[in-house]
Amino acid sequence: MTPTRLRLNDGHMIPQLGLGIWQVPAEITATTVATALGLGYRLVDGAAIYGNEVGQGEGIRQSGLPRDEVFITTKVWNDDQGHDATLRAVEASLSRLAMDRIDLCLIHWPCPARDLYVDTWRALIRLKDEGRVRSIGVSNFMPSHLERLVGETGVIPVLNQIELNPRLQQAELRALHDRMGIVTQSWTPLGQGRSFDADPVQAASLRTGKSPAQVILRWHVQLGVAVIPRSTRAAGLAENLDIFDFTLTDGEMAAMATLDEGQRCGPDPMTFA
Repeated sequence: MTPTRLRLNDGHMIPQLGLGIWQVPAEITATTVATALGLGYRLVDGAAIYGNEVGQGEGIRQSGLPRDEVFITTKVWNDDQGHDATLRAVEASLSRLAMDRIDLCLIHWPCPARDLYVDTWRALIRLKDEGRVRSIGVSNFMPSHLERLVGETGVIPVLNQIELNPRLQQAELRALHDRMGIVTQSWTPLGQGRSFDADPVQAASLRTGKSPAQVILRWHVQLGVAVIPRSTRAAGLAENLDIFDFTLTDGEMAAMATLDEGQRCGPDPMTFA
């Protein structure tokens, strides 16, 4: 089943579920992407630092789908922050992808100690105005970073991609996104499997006949957020996509909410550089 779509604050639409290609080896990225698109995925989330943008673009071409049917995300890495450096970095990404535009470009991390994310944002605004990038957003930004961006430029990100899973639910940040009109997108949505054995997940899995991973991905969907799980296996890709034919009950959603521990798998955005 093709994923539902969410509306971004610039009027464009984004598939609610897509393929994340972090840690997908470069030599199998094209095949993985083409397989996913053949199964019904329509969003491929990459980044310059992943080292597989060439395969990301090649997999899209191998799929045979029209360019307009596939949503491409990439990100500006920390070392490329700053206005002019960002312009060069995005052009390099376009070259590796062999595309004439990117659907969504994100600032990968705020890196507050570098204090370059506002200049980086101004570069993305310029690229959007020039048509090189269709939508612009951020990743791993905390409330203070978002408020500064908007306060200094007047341009609200369409999306903030954050670490989000049952052990790190980030309710306050998601509420801020809702107030600002920013789509929340989850990375590491399965939390490295740390919640697979949790009672609420197991109970929902037993009732629905779905796997723990599918239950957790469905939880994301019902929160109203976008989600980008990763798999390199055809069976895993199909399983992750097969979450639109069942619904968690209100009681199951409430039980999932009790799993929040504020526990990160990745770095702290306030200190990571």
